[in-house]
Amino acid sequence: MLAPEDQHLLTGLRQRLATGPLPGRTAQALMAPPFRGTPESPPPTARKASVLALLYPIEATLHLLFIQRTSPRRDRHAGQISFPGGSVEAADQTAADTALRETEEEVGVPRQQVQLLGNLSQLYIPVSNFLVDPFVGFSPVRPSFTLQESEVARTLELPLADFLQDTARQTGNRQLSNGMTLPDTPYWHIRGEEIWGATSMMVAELITLLQEG
Repeated sequence: MLAPEDQHLLTGLRQRLATGPLPGRTAQALMAPPFRGTPESPPPTARKASVLALLYPIEATLHLLFIQRTSPRRDRHAGQISFPGGSVEAADQTAADTALRETEEEVGVPRQQVQLLGNLSQLYIPVSNFLVDPFVGFSPVRPSFTLQESEVARTLELPLADFLQDTARQTGNRQLSNGMTLPDTPYWHIRGEEIWGATSMMVAELITLLQEG
């Protein structure tokens, strides 16, 4: 059972996702790296992918699941913190199926355990040419994780309410895997973890929905 304040967050989020409209690019832009510039329209060659923002209780407190990816050579997203997810496969009937399948493969959460609450706005990632469909899900119990070692280095379980604190959003230098440093880049700083880039933009829309609820 969730604490009353967290139950209120979950109920409000469920209602906002069900009734819309989504804040979309306005919310995403709050955490966009400065090098992104004007949002791009995805080209016809963009690869489709889906991710899952999974919420669940830990000791009555609502948490949000992230993963840190492994660091294979020449992977543009190596070592990054993200939501579970990945590319669409031929057997996937919908974008939501992709998100659920990838979450089960990467961290071992059975799709039957996940209640889909709705979707966030699509986000195009120019550096990897992915057009991502983010979904929000809820598990009434804390999942037991089995990591896909080739893809996932570790899981991060962060309290959702921490993202609503004034100190959660910060700005500073971010270093890319190629050694480049990006100045004045917004990121979420939660319990010693730093989340930036496309994932932070998706989180921004999720948090905007909570603030509007």
